[in-house]
Amino acid sequence: MKRFRVVSYDDASPEVQEIYQETMKEMGLPFVLNWFKCQGGNANLLRGNWEKLRSTMLRGKVPFILKQLIIYNISKNKGCEYCAHAHGLIADSLSESLTNDPAKKVTENMNADFVPSSYKTAIRVVTASALNPSDTTDEDFEELRDEGFSEDEIQELMSLADLTNMLNTIAEISGVKIDNELMEPV
Repeated sequence: MKRFRVVSYDDASPEVQEIYQETMKEMGLPFVLNWFKCQGGNANLLRGNWEKLRSTMLRGKVPFILKQLIIYNISKNKGCEYCAHAHGLIADSLSESLTNDPAKKVTENMNADFVPSSYKTAIRVVTASALNPSDTTDEDFEELRDEGFSEDEIQELMSLADLTNMLNTIAEISGVKIDNELMEPV
């Protein structure tokens, strides 16, 4: 039995189709992710979650690859297969910008020398904050400042803890399956 109805583009209301179009355009995808489709029966919910995702993940000053690595790492630690898979693929598709080697996947060794120290610190601190928010300390913020992150960037980084918890929660509650389009070739 399905938990949330997965609404295809063709079966969506005009309002939901408009949101689907925005997600495809702004994420650079030729298809609608199942994560969005499982919310397609509720345009209001879909709009709010899309705006949060767009504002936190797609905009701002923090490099996109770092955001993807943080979302991937939190999702992997929380056991969210859908989000770990999707964001791991995105991060790995950008790996060459860090590794200078198209064959290396950054998610396979995020402690490698090619990963900047500031990225390692941000990944560790934000993941810990997502997993145990009440354990976040002033020292965590100081570590991020010491790595050169501005106050705006620190707020942006910490908002990824909240965003990823939302992404994971919806994926897990809905039981959404990994998109066929995101399955890696064997």
